[in-house]
Amino acid sequence: MSSALTDLFPYPIVQAPMAGGVSVPQLAAAVCEAGGLGFLAAGYKTADGMYQEIKQLRGLTARPFGVNLFMPQPDSSDAAAVEVYAEQLAGEAAWYETELGDPDSGRDDGYEAKLAVLLDNPVAVASFHFGCPTPEVLTSLRRAGTVTAVTVTTADEALAVERAGAAVVVVQGVEAGGHQGTHRDNAELDGSGIGLLPLIAQVRDAVSLPIVAAGGIMRGAQIAAVLAAGAGAAQLGTAFLATPESGAPAVHKEALTNPLFVRTELTRAFSGRPARGLVNRFLREHGPYAPAAYPEVHHLTSPVRKAAAKAGDPQGMALWAGQGHRLARELPAGDLVATLAAELDAARGALAAGAAAGGSAG
Repeated sequence: MSSALTDLFPYPIVQAPMAGGVSVPQLAAAVCEAGGLGFLAAGYKTADGMYQEIKQLRGLTARPFGVNLFMPQPDSSDAAAVEVYAEQLAGEAAWYETELGDPDSGRDDGYEAKLAVLLDNPVAVASFHFGCPTPEVLTSLRRAGTVTAVTVTTADEALAVERAGAAVVVVQGVEAGGHQGTHRDNAELDGSGIGLLPLIAQVRDAVSLPIVAAGGIMRGAQIAAVLAAGAGAAQLGTAFLATPESGAPAVHKEALTNPLFVRTELTRAFSGRPARGLVNRFLREHGPYAPAAYPEVHHLTSPVRKAAAKAGDPQGMALWAGQGHRLARELPAGDLVATLAAELDAARGALAAGAAAGGSAG
């Protein structure tokens, strides 16, 4: 991994930027102070809202941190399909005593305005989801002193990122919770996504960029595994979602280890884009019919999801979680970083001891 990134934090542990109010400044600060790389999620915020969180985080820690942006999406959604889905969701809105949102509330998530803020007030790392910025944007950020990272889910996407001039690829396996960072939303929800370890190998063969590995990682031994596979650091989301500093609703945190929720599934039900969450009533009932229409479906379901969270009803919420969710630990974020680092050291020690024993036997 490029020293431009790894020199920023002592442990190869990155807190994933989880949009929707989870990656709050308090969480990012706790991770940074403990020796990991904390992240803010700019997704679904205004440019000023992002700037205010950056200022707040700088007041909590002097350590480097990152900010994640969503890439603008092409206008390729089927308006008729969105209208049909809205009709199917009318009962949900009535049940939670709210109204469906306006699907035409905006496509670019304030991308240009957020870039302007990051160029005027540079942060250590800027990462991007749902696509790759232009070479001009990446060059401007690099000149501002910012390390750039882009999420990829295939080797071809990694090649495009390398050609554009990003410094790092975040290699996201299909195990990951929340939205898959596919550059083009044309993937079927048939379980054909690539697992993290084989994807790391494919990306290593395709590009020379340093890798941050993401997808289902919950323990230090898993961090050791992805480092051995060629990654320079591991990115964890669900593991930090359960911490007290996380901004996730309590009902979401509790659901991670609740026996009622036995598995996760990729779905378009809540946002129109493939995202992994705990299987609940909403996902089961609406997932099979949700159109490939992001961010229209996100805007449409937003009031319902918020009303369900306010009512403490996990059956109507987007319970984003990776496949390792049952390994979640209710530790303070700083303690979790320290625990993961200790587990990583132990795993590395065991591997070294095994290698030494094998050499002696030979």
